[in-house]
Amino acid sequence: MFNQENKRLLLQGNEAIAYGALAAGCRFFAGYPITPATEISEMLAAKLPQVGGTFIQMEDEIASMGAIIGASLAGEKTMTATSGPGFSLIQENLGYACIAEVPCVVVNVMRGGPSTGLPTCPSQGDVQMARWGTHGDHPIIVMAVSSVSDCFSITIKAFNLSEQYRVPVVLLSDEVVAHTRECVQLPDQKTIRVVDRIRPSVPPDWYKPYEGDNRGVPHMAAFGDGYRHHVTGLVHDEYGFPTQKPNEVQQFQNRLTKKITRGFSEIMITKGFMLEDAEIAVIAYGSVARSALKAVEDARKQGVKVGLLQLITLFPFPRSHVTPLLEQCRAVLVPEMNMGQISREVQRVNQNKCVVAKHNRIDGQFITPNEIYAQLIKL
Repeated sequence: MFNQENKRLLLQGNEAIAYGALAAGCRFFAGYPITPATEISEMLAAKLPQVGGTFIQMEDEIASMGAIIGASLAGEKTMTATSGPGFSLIQENLGYACIAEVPCVVVNVMRGGPSTGLPTCPSQGDVQMARWGTHGDHPIIVMAVSSVSDCFSITIKAFNLSEQYRVPVVLLSDEVVAHTRECVQLPDQKTIRVVDRIRPSVPPDWYKPYEGDNRGVPHMAAFGDGYRHHVTGLVHDEYGFPTQKPNEVQQFQNRLTKKITRGFSEIMITKGFMLEDAEIAVIAYGSVARSALKAVEDARKQGVKVGLLQLITLFPFPRSHVTPLLEQCRAVLVPEMNMGQISREVQRVNQNKCVVAKHNRIDGQFITPNEIYAQLIKL
């Protein structure tokens, strides 16, 4: 699958995502080429057949999302990869995956928008769309990568969470991360924790395809295993059949939400750098977190007590990680390549605990360490 001798490899972020998917057990990919995500498709087109998997180039992103839903229902771990315009097309079927509780991973390598926008320029403008792009209240997990190493390890984590909670996971990258090349050392496959969906332990006659376990997550049989299924985009009962009974509708919606809230401690992931005595903190994600770390290191050399909280999970928003930092620090800076989509989340949980400043770029250009450093000195 990949180098088992632990040699260092020179990979770009997109390639590392592909390797992470393979290591997590992905065996089906359907997608449509789009800048700046195409290398993920190219890599998996070559690698999946080598491990008995299937690659299909679809006619568009709508069909791509439908294909990975179908393959997941048939028992495979599945993924698609796209960028902004394709991510827009995916939303209807993404909602279908949410209500039918179909595990899958959707990679969105963000670029400038809206519409065709800036195809070769980085952006973080799809953050709120990743959480709320499809209509209705729905459970979903959104994660972000900031380095080539992240691209490998967090892709595996995305698959694991998707399988554990029977939920789509959106993995956000951006053009800078996607096309950055770094030397990384991939671990031996035997050392990687891979989680598979729980199969039913009851006979087919007893099986209820949407009966939650003690976590609220239904056990999942594959099509063709002899278990009866009814999969629909309508609100449904434990057997999968449509219902409009108020008590069943409420029970269903509550279970979709609770299976995520019960897993908060495992789902919410962040990384902290030099936060122990920090009086000022940067909260960042994606490629901007790389710039932020350099700025924090430079500010520390000047005696400024500053640290970095890198968000890996963006939604559910890691409030339990952010709130103590807001209580500890006198000021927080949130740099983003958008108008302030995560800074709004920080403000929402701040409750006047400290000053929340933001630094935004929307011109298709990368936020540099010097820009963040200058903001920190002002604070």
